[in-house]
Amino acid sequence: MKSGVFQVFCAYIVWGISPVFWKGLTSIAVVDVLGHRALWTFAVLAIYQVIRSSWSTVYEVIKDVHTFCIEVTAALLISSNWLIWIWAMNTDRVIEGSLGYFITPLVSVFIGVVFLGESLRRYQWLAIAFASIGVVWLTLSLGSLPWVSLLLAFTFGLYGLCKKLVGCSAIDGLTVEASVLFFPTLIFLILRAETGHELLGTASVTEIFLLVGSGVFTVCPLLLFANAARQVPLSVIGIVQYLSPTLNFLLGILVYEETFDFPKLLGYLIIWIGIVIFAADGFWLTRRSTRQFIDGEK
Repeated sequence: MKSGVFQVFCAYIVWGISPVFWKGLTSIAVVDVLGHRALWTFAVLAIYQVIRSSWSTVYEVIKDVHTFCIEVTAALLISSNWLIWIWAMNTDRVIEGSLGYFITPLVSVFIGVVFLGESLRRYQWLAIAFASIGVVWLTLSLGSLPWVSLLLAFTFGLYGLCKKLVGCSAIDGLTVEASVLFFPTLIFLILRAETGHELLGTASVTEIFLLVGSGVFTVCPLLLFANAARQVPLSVIGIVQYLSPTLNFLLGILVYEETFDFPKLLGYLIIWIGIVIFAADGFWLTRRSTRQFIDGEK
């Protein structure tokens, strides 16, 4: 249990400080950064699957046409999410990016209602109402929809839906997705090199290190999270998941000094009220279920 909690904290801390990593690549075109992230993520996962002799399991996932089609959709969603996130980091939108992951849990339950016919509890509806009001306020006060936040939340929420519809492990699923992206990515990077945009021979040592290391940076927290999820109660994960966007937000405010005026603060506060309601509702529901289970065992 203690090991699981430590691992889940490590995973969310890595995701929380990720703006520092991606900001080291701001001088490189976003599409090139995305291409290298996909390429090196595949390389890391391929090595991992070889080490644990589990490519046969991945092949079984690929053989199932229904599952494979879902994983192709997941690959498109996660690559879109990566692209938007990298672009947001490179254009000084760390705060807006953090908002996307603050509201992702709310978007996920909304997607569950729309696509899976799930029903929401009273406080979940209240949480979504607060988040919606906050988004509307930000749109009206700032004069534009916070589309970066919404696209991050919905691409990741729909990605989560895809993962819910397949029965394979998170790592095997990500390996399939990385495999789907591998050949298009390789062709793209070759074409970029032939048109004078080859990076590994022209980028600085630091940039090359970050590009190649993006695969490890992508896979490691997921491995930590996947392992921790088997040991840690969902109530703990439900609370800890907000550590990542909180760190993103603090980096945007304190380190990168992004603009955060009163209208934006008010919009965020309204959304945060919804998030607190949502988190508290999930925590108490899990706690009550645990007590009922213990009483039943007695």
